[in-house]
Amino acid sequence: MCIVQRRRGGVKRGVGKRAKVAHEGGERAANRETAGSSAGAEGWVRSVGWGGRGWRCDVGRRARGWGVVGRDVSGGWPNRGRLVESGARRCMRRAFSSRTSTRRSSPMTWQPKLATPVLTQRIPSKPFGNPDDRHVVSYDEYVSTGGYEALRKALSMEPGEIVTAVKDGQLRGRGGAGFPTGLKWSFLPPAEGTQAERLEQGKLRYLAINADESEPGTFKDRLLMDYDPHLMLEGIAICCYACRLDKAYIYIRGEYYHQAHVVENAIREAYERRIFGGEGLLSGAATHDGQPFKVECHLHRGAGAYICGEETALLESLEGKRGWPRIKPPFPAVKGLFGKPTVINNVETLAHVPSIVEHGAEWFKTMGVEGSFGSKLMGVSGHVNEPGVFECDLGVPLSTLVNEYCGGMRHGKKFKAAIAGGVSTGVLGTDEFDAPMDFDIGRNFNVLGLGTACPTVFDEDTDMVAVARNIARFFKHESCGQCTPCREGSGWLYQLMTRIEDGNAKTRDLDLALEIGTSMGAMPGTTICGLADGNNWALRTIINKFREEFESRVKPTFVPVEMTVGAGAKG
Repeated sequence: MCIVQRRRGGVKRGVGKRAKVAHEGGERAANRETAGSSAGAEGWVRSVGWGGRGWRCDVGRRARGWGVVGRDVSGGWPNRGRLVESGARRCMRRAFSSRTSTRRSSPMTWQPKLATPVLTQRIPSKPFGNPDDRHVVSYDEYVSTGGYEALRKALSMEPGEIVTAVKDGQLRGRGGAGFPTGLKWSFLPPAEGTQAERLEQGKLRYLAINADESEPGTFKDRLLMDYDPHLMLEGIAICCYACRLDKAYIYIRGEYYHQAHVVENAIREAYERRIFGGEGLLSGAATHDGQPFKVECHLHRGAGAYICGEETALLESLEGKRGWPRIKPPFPAVKGLFGKPTVINNVETLAHVPSIVEHGAEWFKTMGVEGSFGSKLMGVSGHVNEPGVFECDLGVPLSTLVNEYCGGMRHGKKFKAAIAGGVSTGVLGTDEFDAPMDFDIGRNFNVLGLGTACPTVFDEDTDMVAVARNIARFFKHESCGQCTPCREGSGWLYQLMTRIEDGNAKTRDLDLALEIGTSMGAMPGTTICGLADGNNWALRTIINKFREEFESRVKPTFVPVEMTVGAGAKG
């Protein structure tokens, strides 16, 4: 018996014994991967097969043989239009699609720890208030409700004490990466001399606030800037004092026209009340060493480029250059804005700082879950009855967020998938509705990470092929073009997704899309920034978790042909 595959007008022949060995080896590898050793499975797949003109299976490269898609050696050919994967292929796909099998189940009943709102205490939001009562909080109202008291307390502390408090509270960045905020602050080199001496010598230090909220489906920072901008400004003042930063630049998204005016008005109020500028913070209030500390704060509007959400591209744009990410090192903490030490933080991250200073690190850790402490703004959009921004404990199950906060799925339909926190994080599958929204969601549910924690929810009628094509189009448009793998790969992926959606693709195009995805990005080491990683994680998770939808839209690459060889064969 010989198994033959027709490819590129020719015939490729493999001995049945080899195919059987490949199948058995693939099944063994799949069993090893199921036990939780995806790396071992990948290594086993590499060892199966023969080079040259015989059978082979290349992991991470375009598949060219029996070990990828073809006939199941234990049975006959499947129905036309749907191909059966061999054991080696199943192993390889599992190794890429679900690297570990250590998914956590969410508790049957979720008990929130957030008794009163922290970030939204002045912004009525469900379930603590009525969103119809929202209004812009002025300086006078902010102060009358306890505003800028945390700054007054911070000025009586040593700067290092504030950094330690943020470290002990384990505040992690709310902009997408989840990097520990206190640790980032500690990367700055020590400030030399007094502030007056540094200013005279031109040794300035900067704070850049990332308000370029351009991730599709993300609108949490907008809520703070819309209604309570002084909370962000107080966090900016405390951060500048703790890290000895002289100037702060708020880089706001160009499309946030209204929000820019609200923030500009709040900065004007802060200057008039001598929070910034003049003699120093809080009208030149004495600090722990008896000397006032002066901070300047400015607003800078972007021009609508998604790439400027990347921290070094943001710095380039602030300097008046093209928004291209920088090669690191040097890192911004050493050589950032205008070549000076710079801290870059998200709006929501800085908004958490006043409450940590006021109440302490242990209080902050009473909210959330282990490793993901504190509250989090979560903006839910998509096929839900009541979309919006909600302040929740980190660790809240996605199902609880949808059913209890958003009033359930729209029109009573079933949940199908969700983008965890911005399109670059990838998707959660149908069986992952109970995924806890914390910083461990990436390794537990095979997505890039929590991201901005703003899920976009899809119901049962959503075409996931169209979702993948639309995401590919977005990344193709937003690639800055500096790195060839991203510039060319994003366009290539968009072409493949369009071809698949139109029904003009073949099964090999799915493998080609996965190959392109795994070979571009900062994680594989082929690009400067993570834009390409977001592109490939989004498409890979959609393809792997909804592969049946993609396979139903493509044509078979290989045409199965059965031949008999040996003494009974006719010449």
